Formats: sequence, structure tokens, C-alpha cells
Amino acid sequence: MAEKIPAIIITENERLKGLLRSYVGEIESLELFDDFCDDSELYNTISALQKVILILDADCRDIRFIQKFSSDFDYCKIILIKENPDVDFIVKSVRAGAKEIISSPVIKSELFGAVENTVSQFSVQAHRADRCKMISVFSNKGGIGKTSIACNLALELAKITKENVALIDLNFQVGDITTFMDLKPSFDISYMLKNLNTLNKDYLLSTMAKYKNTSLYVLADPPYFKQADNISSKQIAKLFEVLKDSFSYIVVDTGASFDEKTVTVLDASDLLFLVTIVNLPALRNCQRCLDLFGKLGYEDDKVQVLVNRFMENDEISSDDVEKLLKKQIYWKIPNNYFAMMASINKGILLSELNADSNVAQSYRELAMHVSDSVFRNNLIKKFSPDNMRMLEQFFRS
Repeated sequence: MAEKIPAIIITENERLKGLLRSYVGEIESLELFDDFCDDSELYNTISALQKVILILDADCRDIRFIQKFSSDFDYCKIILIKENPDVDFIVKSVRAGAKEIISSPVIKSELFGAVENTVSQFSVQAHRADRCKMISVFSNKGGIGKTSIACNLALELAKITKENVALIDLNFQVGDITTFMDLKPSFDISYMLKNLNTLNKDYLLSTMAKYKNTSLYVLADPPYFKQADNISSKQIAKLFEVLKDSFSYIVVDTGASFDEKTVTVLDASDLLFLVTIVNLPALRNCQRCLDLFGKLGYEDDKVQVLVNRFMENDEISSDDVEKLLKKQIYWKIPNNYFAMMASINKGILLSELNADSNVAQSYRELAMHVSDSVFRNNLIKKFSPDNMRMLEQFFRS
């Protein structure tokens, strides 16, 4: 007999509670737990479980409740019930950790579908690779802030999504991620590649360097140049297959050359940030990279231009950049020399050092924009035509 997953209903509406208990009683995969006196008793009970589904009436708990339980217990999956949920509520709830949102009055088939989707999330190993989003940060021109972008984007993704994020240093010759983050890892990528056959989620999380008290895990470049020579593109491909089974997001600081290893990573990426700054040599170089990516067969949506150290000026405007590249700018990170240099010199990422700076805010918004795209299609499917139009407008804005 298949193991039943504990289900807990939280609502102060007795009619809704009775209806939900009746519906849940028909679901063979769930075991309904009794009511709890208070949230402290609920918390202690969940801490002793290995998996649980909370079916939560949004009218009796706030966003902080969702954040607390989803953050403290990654095995606690929350199905949220709300009458006519609007766009702002949906986005805030999903960012807080809600896995499913259904409208009330509750329709049995919608609840059953939400439970089925939630139960499937406990079989993470079978489905994680399909849900993982791999983001490569690339430029074949040095000194334009590629590593800063990779580090700060990865940290903001970990903070916003509350999910495990991997940051990989594939700049084998001059990798700087550990310097930027003041990390001294015990293991590096060459060690991982020698032990490919033993890699699994537990192994990765125990050996990769964790950045402070976050869900960001770092895999450093090899400490010696010669070690990089022994790394093959096949090993790289295999490593990322394992990583995709273990992380929700992977951010890669790539090498600057178009060698076989780099192209292997770019091929496997879901999103490729091509980094440039606004001067003529950098833009011409960016243009050549776009041409090459087109020849490699990369779809237009996969490759996005990210402008670093951006300042509006009369010599080269944003419109000029887009006309030259024949492509819209995906994101512009503002120029803030003093904030960036303080971050680099102290080995502390921006949101930890100066969260109120314009550049730190830009990284937060970029991470939100990236993470929004992961769940936008599922959200748009669930609600009325009016909400669908509102959601589509929200994600375009």
C-alpha cells in the first residue's frame, strides 16, 4: 500500500472546513490530520513530519505565515484558497512559497488537481530536471562585470524563491567567485568531476560551499590551471545533469572563450545573458556574439542582452544600442562604482552590504523578473479570462 501524505486544513470557516474534509477524505493519497490549538502546536507537529500538505484558507493567515512554514520546512507544501485572487495576491503568495492557488467557492475537481500536482512535487528527483532553470552569464570581453552579475543574481534568486540555487564558476583560468564572496571551499569542480558516479543531492549540498545563511551553494573553479586541462566537455555535461536534479536554479559564470566546454554549457542553458557595457568596442563585440549565437541555432528568447554599468548619455542612447544590436535590451544594471568596489573589496555581495543602493535594487528586480517567468504559464492557466489578461499584462510590464 502506498504511503499516505499528511494533510492539514487551516480555516476558521466551519462550512469550508466541512467541505474540505469531505473532499480530502476521498483522496486516497492523503491522510487527514486533526485540528490544532494554535500555530505553535502546528509548527511542532510539522517539524516532526517528513512531508505534509497544508490546505490554507487565505482569509485566516497572512503572507508571513506562508513564508515561515515554507521557508522552515521545504517538505511542507501549501495549497492556498482565496476568493477571486488578484494579480498582486497571486504573485506575492507564490513568492512566499505557496505551491498551488485555487479560487473559492472550492470546486472538487480543482482541489483534486491541485493536490495531484502538489503530491507529484514530493517526487522531486523524477521531475526536478524539467523544472530547473539554468542561466549562463557570458561575455567574451573581460572586465565588464560578468562575475558580479552572476554572484548577485544567484544570491537574489535564492532569497526570493527560497529554493536551492547553485552558482558555478566555469571561468577556469581566472575564476573570481570565491574572492567576490569571501569563500574558502574545501572542494572544487575538479573534485566533483572525479566523483561523478557518487554525486547526488545530499552529496552536493554537503560538499558545495554555502553562502552564509542562504540557500545559495557555490562550486568553485579549480585552484590550479593544469587541473582545468583535464576537464572534458562530456564531464561538464554530466555534472549539469546531476545539478539539474538537485537545484531549482543554476547560475553559471562562464569562461570568456568559445571553447567546447563553454559551448556545452551555453547549449544546455535555458537563458543566456550576454553582458555588455555602452561603448562602441563592447557593443561591436556583443553584436558579433549575437551573430554567432544565431549560427549556433539559439532561439531569440534564449539569448538576452544585459547592459552593465548603465548611464544615460547623449552619445549612445538605449535606442541606439537596440538599433545597433537589432535586439531589445533585457535589463540595465545602473552604474554605481563606489557600491560595487566596496562589495568586491570586502567580499560581501551587494544586498548584504548595501541593500538600499540602486544597483542592489536592480539585482533584486532582475531576479524577480527571472523567477516570475518560471511560473507565469501555470498561473495564467488557472484563473478567469479577466485575471488571465491582468496576469499577462503584469508579466509584460
